[in-house]
Amino acid sequence: MVESERTKHTCLRLELSGTDPIFVKGTWHPSRFDISVTDGSSSWLCNATEEEVAERAAQWDQPVSEYVKLAEQYLGFQQPNSIYSFSDALEGSKRLSWTFEKEGTKLEWRWKCKPSHDSKKITVGILDFLMEANIRLSEEVVNKTRSFEKMKSEAERCLTQGERLCSDKVEFEEATYAKFLSVLNAKKAKLRALRDKEDSGKEVAEEEDTDKGESSESGRSDNEQSEEEPSKKAATTSSRGRGRKRAARG
Repeated sequence: MVESERTKHTCLRLELSGTDPIFVKGTWHPSRFDISVTDGSSSWLCNATEEEVAERAAQWDQPVSEYVKLAEQYLGFQQPNSIYSFSDALEGSKRLSWTFEKEGTKLEWRWKCKPSHDSKKITVGILDFLMEANIRLSEEVVNKTRSFEKMKSEAERCLTQGERLCSDKVEFEEATYAKFLSVLNAKKAKLRALRDKEDSGKEVAEEEDTDKGESSESGRSDNEQSEEEPSKKAATTSSRGRGRKRAARG
């Protein structure tokens, strides 16, 4: 990977105890870094070479990449548990230091910053970087706001569509259920009519059987009566004949 593609830039408004804040701009490379510092009127520079970074990393028993990453972490964002200092050094230089804890032990890193030959250029460069960063941040906020509004509108549209689909589903289910009940009731009515018709047919058949039975009994009674009458007549005739014979004998 090309080094420029891995280069990072940070700018920190560093709050210091007992003095005005300073601005620290960092340019971070894989194995080295450059620092620009300004208090608004003066500026200082620290160009940490690969040899210096490798030496410091070896002193702290750290890989170079980890050392650079940790320095970026503390000079890119002010860490609340760290104590920062920007104190005077020889020949107008400044010493930038910060503390951190490692395995329960508080440690301190210090880097010497030399005065810049063109403080105005350094200060303007830091201000330009802050303005560009602010513009990028504003554009990002605007884009994210637009994206959020678009997502919100899409969510509302989906919610409305979902409610409509739910309503249509309920209506469809109610209509289907009503149709099912209608068909079921029609079938019940048809079955009831068939059952009534069947019951009516049975009653008619039973009445016909009853009529036939009564008719048969009536026929038998008539026959019995017709048979009894000749018998009575024959008996009467026989009785009369015997009477006449008795009278003649006498």
